[in-house]
Amino acid sequence: MSECTHNCSTCSSKCSEQDLREQLNQYSQIKKVVAVSSGKGGVGKSSVTAMLAVMMARRGYKVGILDADITGPSIPKAFGITRKARGNELGIIPEEGHMNIKVMSINLLLEDDTQPVVWRGPVVAGAVKQFWTDVVWGELDVLFIDMPPGTGDIPLTVYQSIALDGNVIVTTPQSLVQMVVAKAQKMAGMLNVPILGFVENMSSVKCPDCGKIIPLFGDGKALDKAAEELGVPVLARLPMDAQIAALCDAGEIERVVCDELAGAVDAVEALLK
Repeated sequence: MSECTHNCSTCSSKCSEQDLREQLNQYSQIKKVVAVSSGKGGVGKSSVTAMLAVMMARRGYKVGILDADITGPSIPKAFGITRKARGNELGIIPEEGHMNIKVMSINLLLEDDTQPVVWRGPVVAGAVKQFWTDVVWGELDVLFIDMPPGTGDIPLTVYQSIALDGNVIVTTPQSLVQMVVAKAQKMAGMLNVPILGFVENMSSVKCPDCGKIIPLFGDGKALDKAAEELGVPVLARLPMDAQIAALCDAGEIERVVCDELAGAVDAVEALLK
């Protein structure tokens, strides 16, 4: 790692940022890397990541998911992957679902899925970096990174260590969304990560009796206002769907059909075209 010899705050060379980037595994070729992040937990970020990957795979792309949520991994569960990752002389080999979506998660390395990861920040950050440097991803059109929530140490590690081509921010309709969205957007902006847009999850629920659409957590105006002020589009609004939740719990996320997410998939596909 080279050291710069001037004040980086007064120039545009970004040398300090470049110094922190890790080298992709030599047996991997990844065209685009897209982070899926959120300003807070509990917004369905992992399920959105999984559905984006599934829909991109349905369009014929080679897709992978790097589960960077080390202390709360859920991607293997959504895909029903119970096999453990293995390694060879080339590196760590990711597991695959039925649609050949490659997955790497800390749960694929633990003997017991329920074993808590009680690690300090630097160790967690090191694990995330190894998923980039030591995993043999092969040839991928797009790698999605399921980010941990918030704007702390691990999101910072991902932003600084991996060259990201885009970021999808997941949120919910509550009134506090404007502040949370702004924090996530500003962090990405500080680290020069392009924002593809916002996905509003849990946007509404459809009454099973009368078919009326009910906005349980708000009418979405807070996100519209935040998106307009930040100059970032709202790519999708996803309703609460018991079937999607059931398929995730059953490890059958690849069976999910979510037409409402098409706008976000289009934005990712545009990066490749």
